[in-house]
Amino acid sequence: MAYEPIWAADPSKLNKMELVKLEKDGLDVIRTIIEKYAHEGYSSITPDDMNLFKWAGVYEQKPKDGHFMMRVRVNSGVMTTAQARAMAEIAKDYGRNLMDVTTRQAIQFHWLTVESLPDIFDRLEKVGLYSYEACGDCPRTIVGNPLAGIDKDELFDTTALVNEVNDFFLMNRDFSNLPRKYKISISSNIYNSGHAEIQCLAFTPASKVIDGQEVLGFHVWVGGGLSAKPHLAKRLDMFVRPEEVLKVATGVTTIFRDYGYREKRHHARLKFLVADWGPEKFNEKLIELIGDMPTSGEDKTVGWTAAYFDGVHKQLQEGLNYVGLSVPVGRLSGDEFIELARIADEYGDGHIRTTVSQNIILSGVKDENVDKVLAEPVLERLTPSPKHFMSRTVSCTGNEFCNLAVVETKERAVSVAEYLDANVELDEEVRIHFIGCPNACGQKHIADIGLQGALVKTPEGMVDAFDIAVGGILGPGAKFNEVLKGRVKGDQVGPVLEQLILYYKENRGPEETFHQFVGRVGVPAFQEKLTSILAEIA
Repeated sequence: MAYEPIWAADPSKLNKMELVKLEKDGLDVIRTIIEKYAHEGYSSITPDDMNLFKWAGVYEQKPKDGHFMMRVRVNSGVMTTAQARAMAEIAKDYGRNLMDVTTRQAIQFHWLTVESLPDIFDRLEKVGLYSYEACGDCPRTIVGNPLAGIDKDELFDTTALVNEVNDFFLMNRDFSNLPRKYKISISSNIYNSGHAEIQCLAFTPASKVIDGQEVLGFHVWVGGGLSAKPHLAKRLDMFVRPEEVLKVATGVTTIFRDYGYREKRHHARLKFLVADWGPEKFNEKLIELIGDMPTSGEDKTVGWTAAYFDGVHKQLQEGLNYVGLSVPVGRLSGDEFIELARIADEYGDGHIRTTVSQNIILSGVKDENVDKVLAEPVLERLTPSPKHFMSRTVSCTGNEFCNLAVVETKERAVSVAEYLDANVELDEEVRIHFIGCPNACGQKHIADIGLQGALVKTPEGMVDAFDIAVGGILGPGAKFNEVLKGRVKGDQVGPVLEQLILYYKENRGPEETFHQFVGRVGVPAFQEKLTSILAEIA
């Protein structure tokens, strides 16, 4: 029997979307409603039902002319080649041959029509994939370690755990009506490959001596998130054995469902509840629900690599390698994806892996086959040896397809990265993230240099521009970057970043990273530099 919402007693305190969800569960749209609209056509879709399409993993794309975006859940980013081929064929048949890797390891399509959705759902289900609840007020795609099972830097393989938690929440009507979107990561990689601090709920590697023996498990983090008011997740005083992950995840999600805010839509994320309660009260409430748990153990996270794996690397298994490929701003074609599937079958272990940095990994490549993989033509563009700036540039969808974005981002990000690679010699990869609106799908807050789109008025009319922020990092010492004053026109972003990066290059200490440099000289020094740059080009 489905959960009866305790907050429904006083509908006057609910926002409009909550009232819609009380009338119809978002999961109802997935088959009955979408198949109805697939038959009756785009013009017959009601506004309320259009809002519920999100539970099917589908958004109406810009300019709202009958085309849709779809996200497909890929647990930890690990898929079989059969799944990869199915998605590639969907892109070719229905999505103008276009595919995006998202910052949550999902695959995203564009240009879909409502008439095509039933067939797409069927194709995905036949290979064990789903777009269901990849969007909406529900537990979304679970982020994990893309190297799960082959990683020398993980405490243990988290594949089964991610699948267990995913299978429990997927299509579970007890948790299909949360106050807002809800993001989970589970990883035992010691370099924080799950980006724990920006998740609603995250499990990170830890150990604890219990009854005289060291036990490997997790620490728990709650209340992270980006958007216009970003929050870093708080660690609870709790150690979790692997077999208790689902119990803890269910408890945290229950708290969010029952106590999360539903009056104002923009104030409904778990991060606001955690900020108001504090981690101690949250911890106490969680113990009430799930029972006593051991207190924290030893944190095993030692740093943060931002989940970049380009190049050829040795796997945990002797004689095997994984090849990390750079996918410029996460965009590739269905044809390229089919080629990657062929290579994975011919030379690898039959799997393709996506990362939160919008890139791709081919795993299980024998030592004697590495050169054969590197010689494949598709790896000329999707290269394991990318140029420095292109290799570390991330971008959201932008206003090409997104109704919320105010500027184009993907082409801009590529052009800026190409400009920097052509004009700046640097022995370090500086992470640069572009976003087109405050929702921050491109995760600009955690970048060395984050750029958020805006519009500025000029004598020629409104033009694209960007606000610049510097100094973001996750892992030990996590902090969001800080915004500099001085909006930069879109066509000036490349030259302005060139000058800021040269300022770093010319004044850094030995082996000092960009983030460390920002911390040492301070944001005011960068502000002074940006102000002088803008004065020169004015």
